[in-house]
Amino acid sequence: MTNQDTIHLLKECDAGSKMAVTSIDEVLESVSDSELKQLLQKSKEHHETLGNELHSLLIQNKAEEKDPTLMAKSMSWMKTNMKLGMDNSDATVADLITDGCNMGIKSLYRYMNQYKTADESAHKICEKLISIEEELRRDLRKYL
Repeated sequence: MTNQDTIHLLKECDAGSKMAVTSIDEVLESVSDSELKQLLQKSKEHHETLGNELHSLLIQNKAEEKDPTLMAKSMSWMKTNMKLGMDNSDATVADLITDGCNMGIKSLYRYMNQYKTADESAHKICEKLISIEEELRRDLRKYL
């Protein structure tokens, strides 16, 4: 039987990957630079692919997927629309997504520390998600 820490960590990663896809979708139509748009679309695809891996692991562990909380989605939507309403630029998009990456990385490290007894596959996929977030954050620097 799978330990509960494994299930909890997988669920938090699942919610995080979904939140990233939602956040990228919210800003894509505001992007004017074709390279930035391509970067965001590529990252979205990475998050979706990882989300599919997470769903498979959750099914294997007889656990249900987890969606981001309504509060997190609402706050993200409000911040995005307010900032883009004041300054609809690629720099604002990069700033918003960078903030999201920072929050995601911080949360994922917190969950890895909280769910220490999660199995190796859960830790590896969490580290992979962190790596995707760190790469996106690094690639966005030139647009800030």
